[in-house]
Amino acid sequence: MNTDIDLHQLVECVGDAIIVADAHEKIVLWNPAATRIFGYLEEEALGNTLDLIVPERQRQKHNEGYSHSMETGTTRYGTSLLKVPAKHRDGSMLSIAFTVGMLFDASGKANGVVAIIRDETERFAQERALKKRLADLENPQT
Repeated sequence: MNTDIDLHQLVECVGDAIIVADAHEKIVLWNPAATRIFGYLEEEALGNTLDLIVPERQRQKHNEGYSHSMETGTTRYGTSLLKVPAKHRDGSMLSIAFTVGMLFDASGKANGVVAIIRDETERFAQERALKKRLADLENPQT
């Protein structure tokens, strides 16, 4: 197996956003797909907290969960695909799907998370429209 894979190149070329945040929720990695999805340039995102993309009404729950994960070194989501709202730079709302993984330092202490994120806004809107159409067909107004 070829082990000469350039990890920087891999992060730069994938179509899904890859965001890494440290133990204090500060963004330390923001790939080009994250810029495409959320609208922030890498230099705007780096050093900011995840509040940049977490909608205000979800922030308290998000922050509590993040702190708990840093304290325990675990995430209750495991490898589950999470579907949540997110915020674009222009203020519009997105529907995203993502997986999250814990990162650890050499001593085994949690020191960050990585999230792999896909924009599902268009697919979610299509699914919602299809469900509405189906409901309208099943319950015609007379």
